[in-house]
This record gives sequence, C-alpha cells and structure tokens, in this order.
Amino acid sequence: MSNLVKAIFKSRPNRFIAEVELNGEIVKAHVPNTGRCKELLVEDAVVYLRPSDNPNRKTKYSLYYVENNGALVAMFSQEANKIVFDAINKNKVKELSNYSIIESEKTIGSSRIDIYLANHKSNFKDNADSKSIGEDSKEDIIDETYVEVKSVTLIKDGVAQFPDAPTDRGRKHLEELISLKKEGIRAVVFFLVEHPNGNSFRPNWENDPKFSETLVKAYDEGVEILVYKTRNDFEGIELVGDCLDFNLNK
Repeated sequence: MSNLVKAIFKSRPNRFIAEVELNGEIVKAHVPNTGRCKELLVEDAVVYLRPSDNPNRKTKYSLYYVENNGALVAMFSQEANKIVFDAINKNKVKELSNYSIIESEKTIGSSRIDIYLANHKSNFKDNADSKSIGEDSKEDIIDETYVEVKSVTLIKDGVAQFPDAPTDRGRKHLEELISLKKEGIRAVVFFLVEHPNGNSFRPNWENDPKFSETLVKAYDEGVEILVYKTRNDFEGIELVGDCLDFNLNK
C-alpha cells in the first residue's frame, strides 16, 4: 500500500469519477464506491489514490482513502467481501468460526451471495484445509451458511448507517437471505464499517425506509446481523475487534 498518492478532492461529476488536484493539476480518478458519500467527498478533502498499471484503463488512479474527522475512510467498497472472507478464514469472526468450507460468490436463486460456509458431515475437522466443495461430496455437506456483506462508510454521531442511498439491490439480497432462513439454512447479513469512527450500527431509515424495513423483517425471521469495523492505515485494511452493537429502531 506504500504506493498510495496523496491528492485533494475537487468534484465528482458522476458516481464513477472524481476530479482531484494532484501535483497542481486536475486529474480524473475512478471512484470504486457507488454510494453517495457526500459527507466524505467534500471539496478540498485529502484523498489517497492507488495507481493502476493497466494501460487499457481510462483513469490512471482509483480513489482508495479519504480523510474524514481525523480518520482514513476506505472507499474501495468492492474489497469489503475480500476483507470479511480473509477474516473468516483467519478465525477473526468468532460467530463464523469452525467452518471447513469457505467460498466466495455463491449463486442462490437469481442472486449471488457474497460468502458461503459449510462443513463436511463426516470428520469435518479433518477436512479443514479443503476450503471448497468437491462435486462428489455435496451430499456430505452440513451447517450451510450464507453471508451477505455490506460496506458502511456513513457515520452520524459515532453511529454507522447503511445505506447512504436507496438500494433495491441490497433489499433483494435481504429477501434472498429471508428465503434461505425459511428453508432452515443459516443466513447472515454482515455490515463492515470501513470508517474507524463508527462504534455501533443502525439502518438508515431516513435515506432508505424500504431497506430498513426489510432488515427488520429479516432479523425477525431469524437472519443474523453482524457488525464489525476495520482498521485502516497505509499498510492496508483489516477487520479488527469484536462484533459491534446495533439498533434497528427508527
């Protein structure tokens, strides 16, 4: 991560592009976060860019961090899945430990759920290094668990909130988890707070009441909610600590 380049945010002409001042010039950088991020991407905010060596890219940089209230906030929402996946793999998430199978991007119905966990029925501990399912062993699978990951960067008075913009896609993911739970399969929605100043979580009723209502419905149906935060520095991003508290009330 030592190759990050410091710049000054100037504007965001669309959700994919930021204009930043770098070495006295205005350059365009890719914004790898489709959220509004209005409270983060304010004019003259300090940002850190990750250069790309892909000659086919339209932009040479991606916006990786933004400074906000003394903290580095991660802007690469696509990396949230990998951060959680790696943390589960390293047994950093105690609620999702002791699984011998861990896979990413599992198709279920018309959606792909971010993380799939399971165990082998017979001697699953002996298979802890397999980490994937062989085609000939699916009938030997138990403890199936589906985990949907949401990256959270909006913080109000120390409370992390999601989403920062209405998300039909996110609501549909919750409906998929509800369906799985009704089939007797463990289902989890995992909110990864990538702003270090977030110390608890609530759904963003003001910005997306439909998602918030569906989250309450999911929780009532038995879908589990996990909230963890990250430590962000110039060496990288990693999940730290224990599960944070959450409040689903309006």
